[in-house]
Amino acid sequence: MSRRFVAETGFTYTAWRQRARLMRALEMLADGEAVTNVALDLGYDSVSAFIALFKRTLGVTPSAYFQRS
Repeated sequence: MSRRFVAETGFTYTAWRQRARLMRALEMLADGEAVTNVALDLGYDSVSAFIALFKRTLGVTPSAYFQRS
């Protein structure tokens, strides 16, 4: 099943899930939600874990990402 998932999506399930949560986080942050609320609502263990994933994936922190917009 996992090979089929990778073949059809191009991602492992874990990578796909992280990206899906990140996309939801972008929606929530754009709506004005606080970073703390977004991180905890989406199930991250800590705010710093969420910020680290965000920065690793998008190259900037959430606040810097929305300052550029």
